[in-house]
Amino acid sequence: MKKLLLILCVFLGMAAQAQKETKVLIKTTMGDITVMLYDDTPLHRDNFIKLVNEGWYNGSPFHRVIKDFMIQGGQNADGRLDPNYKIPAEFKSNHFHKKGALAAARQADQVNPKKMSSGSQFYIVQGKVWNETELNMFESRYGKVFSAKQRQTYQSIGGTPHLDGDYTVFGEVTEGLDVVDKIAAVKTGYMDVPVKPVTIISMEIVK
Repeated sequence: MKKLLLILCVFLGMAAQAQKETKVLIKTTMGDITVMLYDDTPLHRDNFIKLVNEGWYNGSPFHRVIKDFMIQGGQNADGRLDPNYKIPAEFKSNHFHKKGALAAARQADQVNPKKMSSGSQFYIVQGKVWNETELNMFESRYGKVFSAKQRQTYQSIGGTPHLDGDYTVFGEVTEGLDVVDKIAAVKTGYMDVPVKPVTIISMEIVK
């Protein structure tokens, strides 16, 4: 009996460890956002953790902000747009562009047919709520097929459905969606750059 209990405890411990996905605290000049990184997109997860630990994002801006769409960051504080490498796409049907999704930005298909992600550029989805007719239109226009779960999510909390299957979603916001909304609402100018800078003060792994 004791041996059986020991084995059960080991398996339960392994299961708990497997479910404990990495969380990152993003401190910004407009408030804090906590994101959870998915374990089934390991290339993007490990790269993001590496950059966070190196301090790559500290002091860098959200340099592209579009209301009802997304907020984008990822360049280094010294102005480098990325670390000069790309990450292979990790598309998963269970991860889609709902409100709060954390995804990797990338170059256009014309120069990036494999849809590889930027080494550091990321965006957080704000999006909007869509109705059934609009989702049907997206399916027809972009050749997509939305699952029942996607449809229910896009019609309740919203998102950016037309990006599904084209950009890797590798995490989601667990706290601070109100901060995402605040950042998305700032006044922007040329090339969707905030008129008053919105800065990532720091990122750190949540212990």
